[in-house]
Amino acid sequence: MCPLALNVGFQLLCIACLCSFLTAAAIVTLPGQIATIPAWHVQSSRQIGNDQSKLSDPGLDTSSWYKIGTRGTLMATLLENNVYKEKEIFYSTNLKKVTPTRFSVPWFYRAKLDLKPGNGSYYQLRTHGISSSADIYLNGVLVAGRNTQAGSYTGLELDLTGLVKAGNNILLIRAYPTDYNRDLALGFVDWNPYPPDNGTGVWRDVEVKQSGGASLSLPRVVALADRYEKNANISVRVGVKNLKNSTLRGEVACTVLDPSGTELGHPKAEFVLEARAQRKIWWPKQWGAQPLYSTVCTASIGAEVSDKTSKIRFGIRSVTSTLSSSNDTTFFINGKRFQVVGAGYTSDMFLRFDAEKIRTQFQYMLDMGMNTVRLEGKQEHPYLYELADELGLMVMTGWECCDKWEGWTYNDEGSGEKWTDRDYTIANSSMRHEAEMMQHHPSLLAFLVGSDFWPDDRATKIYVDALEAFDWNIPIISSASQRGFPAQLGNGGMKMEGPYDWVPPSYWYDDQNRLGSAAGFASELGAGAGTPELSSLKKFLSPADLEDLWKNPKKGLYHMSTEVSQFYTREIYNAALWARYGAPTSLDDYLMKAQMMDYEATRSQFEAYAARWNTQRPATGLIYWMLNNAWPSLHWNLFDYYLHPWGSYYGAKIASRDEHVVFDPVGNSVYLINRQIDRAGQRTVDFEIISLNGTILSRNSFSGPTEPSSAKFVGSLPGLSGIEEVVLLRLVLHDRKETLSRNVYWISGKTDVLDWDKSTWYYTPTTAFADYKALDGVARANVTLTQHGTAVELTNTAKVPAIFVRLNLLNEAGNDAVPVLWSDNYITLWPGEKITIDIGNGGKLKGGTRSQSWAHNRAVT
Repeated sequence: MCPLALNVGFQLLCIACLCSFLTAAAIVTLPGQIATIPAWHVQSSRQIGNDQSKLSDPGLDTSSWYKIGTRGTLMATLLENNVYKEKEIFYSTNLKKVTPTRFSVPWFYRAKLDLKPGNGSYYQLRTHGISSSADIYLNGVLVAGRNTQAGSYTGLELDLTGLVKAGNNILLIRAYPTDYNRDLALGFVDWNPYPPDNGTGVWRDVEVKQSGGASLSLPRVVALADRYEKNANISVRVGVKNLKNSTLRGEVACTVLDPSGTELGHPKAEFVLEARAQRKIWWPKQWGAQPLYSTVCTASIGAEVSDKTSKIRFGIRSVTSTLSSSNDTTFFINGKRFQVVGAGYTSDMFLRFDAEKIRTQFQYMLDMGMNTVRLEGKQEHPYLYELADELGLMVMTGWECCDKWEGWTYNDEGSGEKWTDRDYTIANSSMRHEAEMMQHHPSLLAFLVGSDFWPDDRATKIYVDALEAFDWNIPIISSASQRGFPAQLGNGGMKMEGPYDWVPPSYWYDDQNRLGSAAGFASELGAGAGTPELSSLKKFLSPADLEDLWKNPKKGLYHMSTEVSQFYTREIYNAALWARYGAPTSLDDYLMKAQMMDYEATRSQFEAYAARWNTQRPATGLIYWMLNNAWPSLHWNLFDYYLHPWGSYYGAKIASRDEHVVFDPVGNSVYLINRQIDRAGQRTVDFEIISLNGTILSRNSFSGPTEPSSAKFVGSLPGLSGIEEVVLLRLVLHDRKETLSRNVYWISGKTDVLDWDKSTWYYTPTTAFADYKALDGVARANVTLTQHGTAVELTNTAKVPAIFVRLNLLNEAGNDAVPVLWSDNYITLWPGEKITIDIGNGGKLKGGTRSQSWAHNRAVT
């Protein structure tokens, strides 16, 4: 049995009486009810003027206005109303044709609300972020001006009771144009072209709440597990706001339920509960289960219920961090050392939020073996955190770089204007809103109050005070870089030294721990990989664009970063591809070589950080740059905009297996990786080296024990010394029962040579390249493919290896079937080798499966 202490405390906050309102057709009729504005009419002030009194007339004809659901930026609204079509504006350079001038004036959002005031009811309007400032009116009366509702993350509670009338009430929001350099908004830096509307509009839900005179905040839960998993302490706090002008006396009671729905108690004050028979601690997915408790609180005045909170779910876990003498942060979850393996997430370019798409993206992360997602100023909506709680994915969140958010006097790189007193006020309300929204989620790992640069002392105090006011109990990190830090927080323990463009696999294994090589905590870095397959490319590139990919390797490409960015071309990447794999002879040839480049780039990065987990200066975490894209893009991703995985995805996936075997190309050595906290025992690694014609050059085995959460050197590969040609290396890890990991490398007699002294912030030049051109002359293999339910069996019946066999699942129409979770892909088979691959798409196999190898052999079923 595990005793569970439940300490429930309450903070009573008395505030002067304000007011509130509701949505179309009396959605809230009882105290404690909250409803989201279900739909909006939207129109430009250039079309309808700026007279809020006229626009608030209940009889106003809005039939010519655009209509959207609960939320949407201006561009999202126009897309939803078919003014633009995504397939068209994302195609080639068509986005340039959407003129930003139509968004240079305010736009109005209008909703008609049927309310029934009286009987002691109070109404509140709750905003959660309007980009980037807005005037809010109810029935023509200004409730909050643009200096109050300012900043994309500012959330307000506005008491509207005195303005509410029986029947139709008109809510009007005037959203002002967003300027990333002047406003604390939600931007994309150099990730992609700027959206024409700069994300202006009601991008998050607006809610109406009904209560009595006492109104409750969202409960805040601090649920900590001790390191021995035997005890847990739960503290629940809820704010009580007095909406009346007279003194209120009442009672707040909370109900706490365990993951099975069993009531643990109905506390009104501090008390102790006995635990259930099992220890229900929340863990990241790879380490254990994700049991979620829940609580609901009710405020009563006498025998009458005044307000009731929504049910929130929380998990019992602890997150801490330490800072080493090398200024490296290491995180601990429930007392266990936790190596962060993750990637940077981006919102949709037009801030549209698709719940099913984000679920697929998070499932893809777990399938790749990742445990953390970083949100750099892309805090999104509550569902994201609820989903992370459910799936067991850690979330590292925080503010973004390079624009107004980092408009500090010491920032000599960004373009944001310097902060004024007004900005500190907006930052305070923004931080408090985000803290309240996130605080109870067990998936949270840290909040980064700075990205490329740290906040100044005044802003730091505002951020920390706001987080602590909402019982923040996880690490607060000063920034994602080592440029500096505020005294109040100290060094953030993270490095941001690149690369962001292509570097060879050997870069990550640098034994001097230079720049982004595997040591310490790397907050964002990657080798610029992410080349979509042809089926996806055709959706957003014109025939001329496709020609440019392989015929004009230095040309600027609209579907890269912005035109003024270092990443507007694939020139660095292409120089390596041409030198290492040979000039492409066709688009298909280019894409096959690009997938191979992407696969080895991501695999080497993730493997190096795994292999250096137990060194003198451990690699404590990496955030791959990036996970996904805001629109169809040609770099910085692990799967494409259409959710189709490719080479970079499977390179990362194989590198991040729970138990794995890794080849270090710098030391010609092998490492045994164990990312679990409860696995140990004897392991064997079999290795074999063959030539491209299938001749066995060397083979041997290593044996030894594996330990939980460890990376161990197991041996060197002398068979690779002195090779002059391209060879293939296969490493197979197994225990006494099964194969745990299989890993194949292609190795050149020539090595990549880095010029570290000429490194920039985004890459380190390569002065000599490995040579894989011999792959162009590889003999044709013969691969058969047999389907067995939701798996396929690949057999190489040839006497030569089948190199880099790509599998693709098609639907009945012949299009890519997504999402799909192949257990492995882009596979190299030894002569006579047979491998079974799970399809992993939920058992729904329609259409067929296609394979393609380096030698361009095809098998279709």
